Amino acid sequence: MELDFLATVLLSSLSSASILLIATLGLAVVYGLMGVINLAHGEFLMVGAYSALTATQIGLPYPLAIPFAVAMTMLIGATVELLIIRKLYGRIFDTMLATWGLGMVFNQAAVLIFGTVSPGIGMPQWNFQIGDYSLAFYPIAMIFVAAVMLAFVYFLMTHTVYGMKARASIQEPQMAQAIGIDSSRVNTMTFAIGCGLAGFAGAILLPIIPATPSMGLFFAVKGFLTVVVAGPVALTGSAITALGLGGGASVTASFMTSVVGDVFFFLMTALLLWLYPLGISANWRRKL
Repeated sequence: MELDFLATVLLSSLSSASILLIATLGLAVVYGLMGVINLAHGEFLMVGAYSALTATQIGLPYPLAIPFAVAMTMLIGATVELLIIRKLYGRIFDTMLATWGLGMVFNQAAVLIFGTVSPGIGMPQWNFQIGDYSLAFYPIAMIFVAAVMLAFVYFLMTHTVYGMKARASIQEPQMAQAIGIDSSRVNTMTFAIGCGLAGFAGAILLPIIPATPSMGLFFAVKGFLTVVVAGPVALTGSAITALGLGGGASVTASFMTSVVGDVFFFLMTALLLWLYPLGISANWRRKL
């Protein structure tokens, strides 16, 4: 087997795993820090994609459309937390039901406003060669984007005052309130950041995955499974899980078919949950 082909497969698989991590990171933040399973995460990703697409249609350059999409999804996320999520803390099934219903509302609203088919913005036509094989530059650049996102979230949660307050509000809520931390405000910010990360994912992936009302469904399912398999150490656990499951599924699809790759993903998910019911990171010392 040619080394060029192997290098191409490995690089493409790492790109696929990075795309899964980009789409999952916001869900990991919300679930890991707040214990909230946001089943509308895919729809927030869709909102980010449509926000970026709309911004480009009114003349905003694509690089500036991305922060616009992040701001829009953070604003919507903060509103959702204030009106819905805040009343349901500690009631995980009620939260899942509420966010599932919210996702349906967002989906139907997108159909009514934008229709079922939207024009794309086109992927930059930059390619590079590995021997006889050509790879598009933009999907491979997602490896770098995922690494920067992961580093940013890690720094935010471990080296800032907000991160300290966020972790304290979840790990020791009564002690946090006793020392003057406004847990309600911190939780609103955390949920908004998680939604903003989903919006960023939708915007940055727009050249690869065109905006449609159902675009978030695929990532919502795989992202949810990735976070569940990752376990309580949401950030590093999700990164390792996305690399293993997403990358493994992509390698399998390269040698066989995309259907077999998906089968690999779901079978490995079931196996890991059977072996580690609380997630692969349940016994890790690191808690982020």
